[in-house]
Amino acid sequence: MELEYSIQLSFNNGDEKLKIPILPEILEIKGSGNGKTYTVVGLGEINVITARSLKGISFSSFFPAVNYPILQETKAVFLMPAKYVQTIERWMATKRPIRFVFSGHYDINIPVSIESFEWSEIAGSGGDIEYKIELKEYRFYAAQTVTINKKTVSKKPARPNEKQVPKTYKLVAGDSLYKVAQKILGDASRWPEIQKLNGIKDAQLKSLQIGMVIKLPS
Repeated sequence: MELEYSIQLSFNNGDEKLKIPILPEILEIKGSGNGKTYTVVGLGEINVITARSLKGISFSSFFPAVNYPILQETKAVFLMPAKYVQTIERWMATKRPIRFVFSGHYDINIPVSIESFEWSEIAGSGGDIEYKIELKEYRFYAAQTVTINKKTVSKKPARPNEKQVPKTYKLVAGDSLYKVAQKILGDASRWPEIQKLNGIKDAQLKSLQIGMVIKLPS
């Protein structure tokens, strides 16, 4: 059984398809392993294999304006040359990938971008258009959510209270050691320090005399 070769370009998940009517004489496919060479002390030169580079595909042929015998033999369905040109240029303008499908001794079916497309009308051919197209393998990608470890930010120490605390305080109506500690020292919980410093007994706490001068802790 004779092997059938074909090249097809499609767009938008196969909604639009173009089958190349006249197969090119040469289909050029380029690619490499993209290895990198390093020199390691005590070991010498090593080769690190990294992800392969994207394939490059190029070919040239012509879009026929008449039903040549080769088309009749292969029963190829072909469009007018201008239709091929208009469709490929429209695809390019969208800046979206297309799909390249080759069937032969081995099959290729990959998404590609159209890197360049050159064409010209062949003089005296009745309207045939010769062309050259260069494609490059395309890898689909999408933005990924990356979790960034939050740095531990050390809080700046509280700014010291620069207000000078008086050495003594004269009690006024409504004062208690609790209120004095809050008002003068800025910390109500320090009232026992005032009590101890002044030798005030527990029984006296509720009967402090107005005008009494008490010592304050620093």
